[in-house]
Amino acid sequence: VQSPPSMLKLHDFCNRAPMIVPGVIFAVAIYAVFLRWQLTGGLFGFVAAHTMLALPFVITSVSSSLSGYNAGLTTAASSLGAGPVKAFVTVTLPLILPGVVSGFVLAFVTSFDESVVSLFLATPALKTLPVNMYDAIATEIDPTVSAAATLVILVTTIVVVLAQVLPGRKKRK
Repeated sequence: VQSPPSMLKLHDFCNRAPMIVPGVIFAVAIYAVFLRWQLTGGLFGFVAAHTMLALPFVITSVSSSLSGYNAGLTTAASSLGAGPVKAFVTVTLPLILPGVVSGFVLAFVTSFDESVVSLFLATPALKTLPVNMYDAIATEIDPTVSAAATLVILVTTIVVVLAQVLPGRKKRK
């Protein structure tokens, strides 16, 4: 059963809304809904908000990876004696793993970098690193923020360099 084109476009918009809508507007909407549902100030609210922000990146990268997947390969593995779990682990997962890893990295970076939603949902007992860094810059002069920023830049640089170097090493072998 195919969806009408207008429904498909609405579905795509809903899946990608956190990527399209400005962060402040998304944060105000999340805050208003979470206030009504009494999810502000708790770990579940933080996780739910950051999941909603990161989910479009995961859906986009994994669906892109799945679009090139040939289901006949799983059928072939099953016909050669592999059970459903073994076929998934040995055939399906290696083929879609780049999309899954890309989705994970994009989701992590999006969640880690998100400070607007975190500012709305933060409490004195529950703050993320970007919120703590913002508070430290706004209220006091503290070298800890510079050290944390340096570490974030260093870790990001290492991950990007490894992502560029490791695929090249596999191709040479």
